[in-house]
Amino acid sequence: MNQKRPRPKLIPLLALLLTLPAFAQDCPRSAIIQRDAQGKIIRDPAAKRAFRQTHPCPATGETKGACPGYVIDHIVPLKRGGADMPCNMAWQTVEEAKAKDRWE
Repeated sequence: MNQKRPRPKLIPLLALLLTLPAFAQDCPRSAIIQRDAQGKIIRDPAAKRAFRQTHPCPATGETKGACPGYVIDHIVPLKRGGADMPCNMAWQTVEEAKAKDRWE
């Protein structure tokens, strides 16, 4: 049978885009994306640590350790030329992240 895939819900995505921090729009785009031998994009762990220092976990208020129910997301995906920098990162709930992953 030919089943149609459900369309992504644009309202949550639009809401996310409207709430993006203004500084994320000025974040430089990656000119060169480095990949490992398997083709996976190489991430900079220091960028994530720098983001956490200025943006504590919404659930715990801590800058280190687990952040239950949240993940750090790249606003402009790395595979779409987004920078692996704190200015291109935002907290996202696990549910929102799963929905965005299905859409991307």
